[in-house]
Amino acid sequence: MAYEAYRELRIENRDRVLTITMARPEKLNAVNERMHEELAQVFTDAALDPAVDVIVLTGEGRAFSAGGDIEWMQKMIDEEGAFDKTAAEGRRIVFSMLDCEKPIVAKVNGHAAGLGATLALFCDVIFASEKARISDPHVSVGFVAGDGGAVIWPQLIGYARAKEYLMTGDAIPAAKAAEMGLINHAVAPEELDAAVDAFVARLQSGAKKAIRWSKMSVNIGLKQLAHSIMDASLSMEALSNRTADHQEAVNAFREKREPRFTGR
Repeated sequence: MAYEAYRELRIENRDRVLTITMARPEKLNAVNERMHEELAQVFTDAALDPAVDVIVLTGEGRAFSAGGDIEWMQKMIDEEGAFDKTAAEGRRIVFSMLDCEKPIVAKVNGHAAGLGATLALFCDVIFASEKARISDPHVSVGFVAGDGGAVIWPQLIGYARAKEYLMTGDAIPAAKAAEMGLINHAVAPEELDAAVDAFVARLQSGAKKAIRWSKMSVNIGLKQLAHSIMDASLSMEALSNRTADHQEAVNAFREKREPRFTGR
């Protein structure tokens, strides 16, 4: 399987473990248009790659991913059809992760926000540095959490807590996230690589078909939920893309100030 075409993702296969690294460290691995396109394809490529048994998803530098790139957000406001393309890719990201039989392990090396949190939480097992924080602050930029947050957060921590965090965008320290079941493990930063490596080695030494099919069995209900929720939530995100509050949030981010929302 050829991965040379990927530019924003760095991909390495070592001993049948495919590590996918979001590689925009100077932007805290914020997802731009090109990276979003690549994320919509890479899990399909990995699923079809006969040289891969386990997939690890991580970020380069001090963040896992800060979410969506602000310049890309402005393009989606300005250009007709830009959000339609993004929504289609968003569906492909989520369903390609759920449809991939191979285990996907998140190595959350730093903060995971917005789409970054969605990517981490749709992985099968999630390890995070104790310095990491998990958040879905779509509302902070005047957006609906349509890219998968509305699907996965309630399944992991229940509806009451999910609605609290999705309506406020508050960040959760990794240790608390592990305690409430949002992620699997929070470990000391210096132990993160070893913890992930040990878990991956355990999967590799196990009954691979049984492990894969167990994942797929568990995912049946989650895929049914995703199919029933994502079209509606992405449509609501598309509506929020056209609001004055979203444009104000983008302007405020560029101007390094707090947004002044008006409810429009």
